[in-house]
Amino acid sequence: MSTLFSPLWIQDLIQTYGLWVLFAVVMLESTGVPMPGETALVTAAVYAGATHQISIAWVIVVTAAAAIAGDNCGYLIGRTFGLPLVERHGGRLGLTAARLRVGQYLFFRHGGKIVFFGRFVAFLRTFAAVLAGVNRMHWTHFLAMNALGATCWAALFGGGAYAFGDQVHRVAGPLSLGLLVMALAGVAAGILFFRHHEQALEARAEAALAAAGATERR
Repeated sequence: MSTLFSPLWIQDLIQTYGLWVLFAVVMLESTGVPMPGETALVTAAVYAGATHQISIAWVIVVTAAAAIAGDNCGYLIGRTFGLPLVERHGGRLGLTAARLRVGQYLFFRHGGKIVFFGRFVAFLRTFAAVLAGVNRMHWTHFLAMNALGATCWAALFGGGAYAFGDQVHRVAGPLSLGLLVMALAGVAAGILFFRHHEQALEARAEAALAAAGATERR
């Protein structure tokens, strides 16, 4: 994929088809399809700064809109299809009903942080919205944090690429890799914590979700 979706190839597509290419790549990535959304954003912003044939403001707006639209599609897919599949087949992977409730509890408590900061991490950028849907994160909270994360990501990476040009390509890759390593380390630490506190987390999840359900029924 790195060769197929190289910055030069994406730039050629943008020259030919405009910002529709940027929108499609970012939206597909946000829906859950592994695509180079960050590369497309940086390439479009560098092209805008070098040629002034497109506006950096439109690059940022299109990117943010694509990310929000794609994430909402991913959320809907996760909520509509993901949870039933996990409930039906998750037992084969050790995902018991109690563990699924723990996942829902963690998204209930920390879903906003996962959605916001996940926008800046390659793996989470692709799957955070689907996971939010699977774990039934409240849609209004998801939408708010998703829109905030998408806008900040588009503005920071797009604005940086516009201001500093091709140098950003050398920085964005290592930065994303570093964030991914930190995220994986956090996941590993979370798994270890879960294994040592599984019963306590399950009890908290039961109580919190029961209280949330009672509040919604009022």
